[in-house]
Amino acid sequence: MKIGVMTSGGDSPGMNAAVRAVVREALNNNIEIFGIENGFEGLIAGRIRPLGWHDVGGIINRGGTFLGTARSEKFKTPEGRREAVKNLVRFQIDALVVIGGDGSLTGARVLVEEWNEHIQAIQAEGIDTGTIGTLKVVGLPGSIDNDLYGTDMSIGADTALNHIIRAMDDISSTAASHQRTFVIETMGRHCGYLALMSGLAGGASWVLIPEEELDVRWHHKMIEAIDKSRKAGRPHQIVVVAEGAKHPDGLRIRSEEIKDLIARKLGLDVRLTVLGHIQRGGSPTAFDRILATRLGVAAVEFLINNPNKPICHMAGLIKNKPTFTPLDEVITKSREVEDAVEQGNYRYAQELRGEGFRKAMELVKMLTQITPAKTCTDEGSVLVFTGGADSPGMNTLVSVLGRCLLNQGIRVMAARNTFLGLIHGDIFPLSWDEIVGWINKPSSEIGAMRIELRDSDYAKMSENLERHKIIGIVAIGGLKTYLGMERFVALRERFPSFNIPVILIPASIDNNLPGTEFSVGSDTALNAIVEAVDKIRNTAGASRRTFIVEVMGRKSGFLALMGGMASGAEKAYLPERGISIKDLVEDVQMLKESFECGKKMVVFIKNEAASQYYTTDFIRRVFEEEGEGKFGVRTTILGHIQRGGAPTAFDRVVACRFGVYAASLMKEFLSNIEIHSKKALVLGLKGRSIVETPLEEAMNEMDRENERPKYQWFLELIDVADRLALPMPHCKPRSNSLSMR
Repeated sequence: MKIGVMTSGGDSPGMNAAVRAVVREALNNNIEIFGIENGFEGLIAGRIRPLGWHDVGGIINRGGTFLGTARSEKFKTPEGRREAVKNLVRFQIDALVVIGGDGSLTGARVLVEEWNEHIQAIQAEGIDTGTIGTLKVVGLPGSIDNDLYGTDMSIGADTALNHIIRAMDDISSTAASHQRTFVIETMGRHCGYLALMSGLAGGASWVLIPEEELDVRWHHKMIEAIDKSRKAGRPHQIVVVAEGAKHPDGLRIRSEEIKDLIARKLGLDVRLTVLGHIQRGGSPTAFDRILATRLGVAAVEFLINNPNKPICHMAGLIKNKPTFTPLDEVITKSREVEDAVEQGNYRYAQELRGEGFRKAMELVKMLTQITPAKTCTDEGSVLVFTGGADSPGMNTLVSVLGRCLLNQGIRVMAARNTFLGLIHGDIFPLSWDEIVGWINKPSSEIGAMRIELRDSDYAKMSENLERHKIIGIVAIGGLKTYLGMERFVALRERFPSFNIPVILIPASIDNNLPGTEFSVGSDTALNAIVEAVDKIRNTAGASRRTFIVEVMGRKSGFLALMGGMASGAEKAYLPERGISIKDLVEDVQMLKESFECGKKMVVFIKNEAASQYYTTDFIRRVFEEEGEGKFGVRTTILGHIQRGGAPTAFDRVVACRFGVYAASLMKEFLSNIEIHSKKALVLGLKGRSIVETPLEEAMNEMDRENERPKYQWFLELIDVADRLALPMPHCKPRSNSLSMR
């Protein structure tokens, strides 16, 4: 088998990471791999070249696609496709990995369908087709619109979403300074994913998307909502509109007309920002790099493991697992949504987008309300607190949770500084207007800290729960919070006031909590690591240096492993594997060989608890001593930079989902408190679904000695990382190594 890889259609961040994974996985399996430049246009023109290990070095952090991409009119003709087949025959390429969107995957499917016809025609022309057999195709979803069926996320969508919310955060500050209203236009001709999720994560006042049916007075309602927001004292408003949003008559809504309408009706200073291609540019996020890497490797594996089967599939990520869907199904289902939108069948379009999309629409409508739908009763309050170390996204979670509860007529109280506030009675009410502005703020406005609890503290907690009429608790935080609430539940027989529903939500950059694949804050920390390593790579690029970057994570290797994969680090030291003298000896030898062969820089990622004795500084001194002056060694301890800054789009969206789910669950519990008074549940994210796990069952999943779950899904990716980790072609893969530059 010989594989050709191409990027086609509109570029999306992460395409380079996908090509890198395909090339290196193919080479690891002794398969010849060819790069096709400029998509199908290059395939027609014969712009095909073999790719080696070094050809894809240093590209994982680059936006766009180094192979180039183009939209090809020639390929839409039978004659153009015939030329493409001739070039595949010339290089004896019988498998294609096509990275692109709906149009690119459609082109690949057509090529497979016509393959035998073209081969016969070429043979009739007297051209020797050699031993080439049936064409196999695996598509990878490369589209910032996230509009492809068969995957939960497409390559580039996370980066685009982060660009939008960063722009919204920046615009919010200047809008508030000048009391301005901004209209922001996002991409999305047929899919409102970017507009909807950015509106949710960025705190928009109004969102317009293609999948929503608008009534004839929609603009009057928008004007009324913005006016009420101003009169309520909010200094600015942001309207997000997808480029494909439509009037009730089917005509496209122009963002300029929204700007003019608001200015004319309300006499406001309104500015328009069309983000355009800035959404698809720049370095990919950690999520997109890891997604692209996983799907690229899976595509080659799928080709290898099905040698005698016809292959015309797309590799997607569904429920956090690479999954293959026939291209016919992908294209048919994807276009069904487009057709439904064009025909005005909005309900069906929303059904095809899925339950998560519909719930996000409902949540956006609720969060853009100026006041709660119901007045709070005096039956008691739900207490919320953020425990342990602060984590990006905590404020988002409290903001959404609080507003959802208030919207249902349930009072919300907060304990300042986690259990400390509950012990000392520092408990205060949260108001709708107060928490609206917390959606994009870093850290936790109600305070978070680690505290060692004594049994005597629980008696004080009981008194304060009774005093403030607390009828339910939502605890947001890390492992210390879980352990504290575990003890809380165990003491219910002693303290009757503890017999109230308890919900725990994971928020920790360490991602070391049971019952979930991701904790709120872990994505922000991961991106902080990747951005730091990218900057390190841009320093002293011409010198022989090894950088040892120490990251947080406690005794969980999530940040080290995933940070290494996403940044192209050469190795990660993980607490799950530890560090031995043998490892260090092998690493010194690998460094010598790498620099002797021309490598300029090597990056190791070290988890802070990878070894009790082999500290970061100790490893530096060993490398310097044994390196005999052949290379320099520098260390960087990232520290609290990993938990600082505004939360990423992923963390905000996950926080929003946890918040609305917890509020709905608490409402259900309180409606029949006699039955649910002893409920204690842990929420988690698995795949795209939020799951509930009884607290006792969740804590049984923990390796308490090492303060991490017994099963950690991300460790399955070590094998993927190892296969991409050769520092130079002649080096052999070592265990505990990671993806290479």
